[in-house]
Amino acid sequence: MSAAAPGRAEALISRLHARYPRLIDLSLDRLRRVLAALGNPQDRLPPVIHVAGTNGKGSVCAFLRAMGEAQGWRVHVTTSPHLVRFNERIRLAGTLVSDAALSDALDRVEAANGAAPITVFELLMAAGFWLFAEVPAELCILEVGLGGRFDATNVVTHPAACAVASISLDHREMLGDTLAKIAFEKAGIFKPGSPAVTGAQPAEVLAVLQAEAAARGVHLAARDREWTVAPMEHGFRFTDAGGRLDLPPPALLGAHQLDNAGIAIAALRASGLGLRDDALARGVASAVWPARMQRLTGKLAAGLPAGWEVWLDGGHNPGGGAAVAAQLRHWADRPVHVVVGMKQAKDTAEFLAPILPLASSLWAVAEPGQHLALPVDAIVAASGGAAQIGPTVRDALARIIATQPPGRVLICGSLYLAGEVLKADGWVPV
Repeated sequence: MSAAAPGRAEALISRLHARYPRLIDLSLDRLRRVLAALGNPQDRLPPVIHVAGTNGKGSVCAFLRAMGEAQGWRVHVTTSPHLVRFNERIRLAGTLVSDAALSDALDRVEAANGAAPITVFELLMAAGFWLFAEVPAELCILEVGLGGRFDATNVVTHPAACAVASISLDHREMLGDTLAKIAFEKAGIFKPGSPAVTGAQPAEVLAVLQAEAAARGVHLAARDREWTVAPMEHGFRFTDAGGRLDLPPPALLGAHQLDNAGIAIAALRASGLGLRDDALARGVASAVWPARMQRLTGKLAAGLPAGWEVWLDGGHNPGGGAAVAAQLRHWADRPVHVVVGMKQAKDTAEFLAPILPLASSLWAVAEPGQHLALPVDAIVAASGGAAQIGPTVRDALARIIATQPPGRVLICGSLYLAGEVLKADGWVPV
């Protein structure tokens, strides 16, 4: 592939956004047309694990990748959104796609598309499929971008397995205003002949997933039915029809990560790809996924007095708020001050409701450069007036440290906010 100047991929994507301004248009016809012009690379991939869900699907992908790599496999991964650089969305055989490879792939895809309407996400997915077909690997992990049924990842016809992580209310304007409607969209990734797994779900969600699986002739392995996970003193136990595994604690923090690790294990075991038990265990203990209960150790943390910790989480919907609240209960040994920046049109009040009783203080922020940031006044209003105005993360940190005894600060509410915080902390994706 030809050389490309550093940053050319970012400039190319900015130009594509200007040329194709529609951000989301759930449909598969445009992408199928482009992929056909490229020789249908989506049909020439390594074995695929396709992952949908509202919360936790990125963590499931992180566990899957770590387990595959612990097996010694080369693993392709596509996730979204990115936090700092677009290159984070495509990982080729274990390595983030280079600017040169991404730029060349996008040039090829744009030429194949011509002047026809398309979205930038569809162009990126087409580029990802082309790259995944060109670079050898033993496993390909596809994270759904939005929904499932009409998501651009849903052109793969024979995945080795499908997985559905926790479903919550999110993107109601596109996916529906009830859990059942959203579950129907997520179940759209199920394919005849491909096994499917899901974790802990509300009863109404599991009923829809089961019905959609049955309609497609798909065997659905559900938590606490076909498989279980249970915490133990030094880790957790996974059990299914294939036997029992005693595993180390998940590398990703939070009680909900037991569910996500279990989904990853269940999907790999259902796929028949033959991972060793020791690879599953080492993957559980080594998975990395930024902005998911991540302790910051860079520039922001370096300026803190002794006794302070700063954590970052991308949770942003009602289910994410519940997961944050569970971690706050676990952190009962020290005060926790919560700094919140949200995206416009998010369910801010529902996200904050479980957090408010547990936070020592709440701060509303909107970072310069934060995409579609909700104004701080709107966050304060959604908190019932409980939140104080930052108005930025650095301002909030300074005021918390100046007035409170040592404790923890958790920054949350938006993956776009998380990206800006990681930039300020000096985080570099690898």
